[in-house]
Amino acid sequence: MLSVYAAVPGGPAYLARNPDHPHYAASTMKVAVLAALHRSGLDLDAKVPLRNAFPSALPGAPDYAIPPDLEVDAETWALLGRRVSLRRLARQMIAHSSDLATNTLLAHIGIDAVDEIWRLAGAGHSTTRRGIEDAAARAAGITNLVTAADLVRLLCWLPRPVLGELAHNRHRVDLAAGLPPGTRIAFKNGWITGVRHSAAVVLPEDAPPYALAVCYTGPLASGHAVADPAARVLARVSARVWSLRHTGRSASGVGEPATG
Repeated sequence: MLSVYAAVPGGPAYLARNPDHPHYAASTMKVAVLAALHRSGLDLDAKVPLRNAFPSALPGAPDYAIPPDLEVDAETWALLGRRVSLRRLARQMIAHSSDLATNTLLAHIGIDAVDEIWRLAGAGHSTTRRGIEDAAARAAGITNLVTAADLVRLLCWLPRPVLGELAHNRHRVDLAAGLPPGTRIAFKNGWITGVRHSAAVVLPEDAPPYALAVCYTGPLASGHAVADPAARVLARVSARVWSLRHTGRSASGVGEPATG
C-alpha cells in the first residue's frame, strides 16, 4: 500500500493517494515525541539517566529494553549509564533516529502527552500508544499508527523551532534523495521490514515551501536504513512532486510500485 499526500502549508492538497490509510508508524512517531517534549515545559538542558529499561504500555507487563542489534545509533548506545541532557537525546532521536533516546524521552514526557500532539495538530487517524520494541504491548494490539495526511498536518502545525530540528536528520535517503542536491528539507523517515515512510517540509529557493508525506507498507521495504528498494520508490515520488512545485497541479502516474 502506497499513501501520498502533498500540500502547500495552509492550502489545499494538490496530490493525494490513499491519504487516510493507516500504516504502522515506525520512526515517524518521533516527530510527535519531539513536539511533546518542546510543549512539556521541561528544562531541555536537564540531564537524565540513560538506561535501557522502560515501562511497558501494557499494564502489569515487565519493563522492556532495546536489543543492542536494533539500535541504529552507536553514539547514543555508548552513553548508556551516563546522564544525558533532554536536548541531546532529542537531537539523537531526530538526527540519528535513536530508539534508545526516543524511549528515554517517552518515559519523561508520558505517552498520553505524545498522543495528544496528534489531536492538537488536527490528525484524524494517527496515534502513539507505546514505545519502540515494547513487545508485550505490541502483542496486546497496542500500537502506533500514522497516515500520510496526518503526517502533513503535524508538520504544518509544528512551531518553527521544532520543525527546524528536523533539518538535522542524517538519513538523507527516500524523500531527500529525490530532490536536487542542496535543497533544504526538514524531515523524518522511518523503516522496518515491510514499512518505509518519510514526511517532510521542502523549501525550494524558487517556489513556496510544500509538505509531503509518503507511507509505504509492502514487500519492497527491506528494513535497511539505506539499501532499501522502497526508499527508491519514495525518492521517485519526491522527484515527481518537486516537478510540480510551481503549479500545485495534481500529479498523475503516482501509483503502486511494481514488486518485480
